[in-house]
Amino acid sequence: MILKRIKVQMKFVGETNCYIIVDETQKKAMVIDPAGEVPKIIEILDTLGAELVYIYLTHCHADHINGVNELKKEKGGKVLIHRKGLENRVPVLAEYIGLPPIYVKEDSIVDDDDILHVGDLEFRVIYTPGHTDDGTSLYCEKEEMLFSGDTLFKGAWGRVDLPTSDFDSIMNSIINKLLILPENTIVYPGHGKPTRIGDEKPIYLEAKPNID
Repeated sequence: MILKRIKVQMKFVGETNCYIIVDETQKKAMVIDPAGEVPKIIEILDTLGAELVYIYLTHCHADHINGVNELKKEKGGKVLIHRKGLENRVPVLAEYIGLPPIYVKEDSIVDDDDILHVGDLEFRVIYTPGHTDDGTSLYCEKEEMLFSGDTLFKGAWGRVDLPTSDFDSIMNSIINKLLILPENTIVYPGHGKPTRIGDEKPIYLEAKPNID
């Protein structure tokens, strides 16, 4: 597997991570959260000779989907979002980060435990609401990696002071859905540096109330 990360600078947000995944055998590709820098994405896909099959959105905030329409127009690929994303045609935060409204049309919806194939690579959808109600993560067991969107970061969790966000939901998503994955699983978040499941566990174990 080939994994590339593009750090897209977003006004008022900082850098958003866009990930390009390519199966080396079949030359199939998936782009996760194309926030922008679409010419760079296209250049990488063309250099690797990869066919874009999926554009996967971990959630529909504008700082994660700003480049979707341009990328799809140039390279094709099916746009995948959770069904809750259908309820927010104009993504939250567009005006907040200095962008006009962005209208994205999905090609298919995803649900918890759905399986996606990118060539020989297999990814499982994990529904992880909390930062938004349409939040999902993608887990590849074979490669021991998780793409967590804005649910789980290195040493932190996603914001819960935004529309459709909820603290209890994000804690449930992290503790009961993500931290149960193998400790060696590398976490690739929507912002910031990668981490590992094993390194994040103590943060949430300490946050739990002590029960005698």
